Amino acid sequence: MNSKIKKFSSYFLVAIVLASTVIAVLEIWGFHLLDIEAIFWKLIQSLIVVFCSSAVILFVFAVVLKEKQ
Repeated sequence: MNSKIKKFSSYFLVAIVLASTVIAVLEIWGFHLLDIEAIFWKLIQSLIVVFCSSAVILFVFAVVLKEKQ
């Protein structure tokens, strides 16, 4: 496959992952910030979402954008 197409598609995938991560974190936090236990669970959910998105981005960079030496 062409190198420019691979780079464009991988950066496009990374942009989609980052956009969906931002939307997911904003959806998790919503408007209610009164309960301490709810804040703890929202924090854990946010960390899980960020961890999963970083794993996907690492996979894209490691597999698709791997430089040939």
